[in-house]
Amino acid sequence: MAPSLDRSRIWMEEGTVIFDAALAAADDELLNDATELDGWTGRHLLAHVAANADALRNLATWARTGTETPMYASPGQRDRDIEAGSTRPVGDLRDWYAASAAALRADLDALSPEQWSHPVRTAQGRTVAATEVPWLRAREVMVHAVDLGSGTTFADLPEGFLRDLLDDITVKRSGTADHPPLMVREADGPGTWPVAQPGPDAPQVSGALAQLAAYLAGRSDGSALATADGAPSPTLPRWL
Repeated sequence: MAPSLDRSRIWMEEGTVIFDAALAAADDELLNDATELDGWTGRHLLAHVAANADALRNLATWARTGTETPMYASPGQRDRDIEAGSTRPVGDLRDWYAASAAALRADLDALSPEQWSHPVRTAQGRTVAATEVPWLRAREVMVHAVDLGSGTTFADLPEGFLRDLLDDITVKRSGTADHPPLMVREADGPGTWPVAQPGPDAPQVSGALAQLAAYLAGRSDGSALATADGAPSPTLPRWL
């Protein structure tokens, strides 16, 4: 569930600034190292974020022209682009990221109010209005700024973004077949996020907003969270 277009565009812009800072703090040696993402080095991650902007530009073209322009030409193209990109010199990767991010922003700025309402299809096969594209980008740059491992954490992300992210993740998880039911509660605030229609006996976890976001986004095992019965936080399937 994406937030409003205006709110999503704010998160996209703030997320780009946050990712830029995380990337600036990542030296070339760090980008050569493995990340917490299975099988990916920092080069893979940077190639992915750059290629994601190019792919979302395809959706902007689709919205502008009405001509179907998928994010990727085939299901395997995304992975091939990331793998090929990871072999490029780090300087080229940094330049690719900066150029693709700027081009995506320009393409979205050029859309008319009518074009924003045009339907497009995500890489996961969902048909959505083009208004969801900035949110898709915001998720990428915000979460991957943490994944770079150069010092940015979920606690550094805007509180409003984290709430929107939790809303989005819980809707996605609740629509996943056989996802275990779960009740998620903010320990120091009013937020509650039910996952997969939890009943009274469903596991309950609570913690700070950033800890909950990291857990539901698959970036934490939930060991920092409190549970109603004192048991470990449930192991969750992949989010995306």
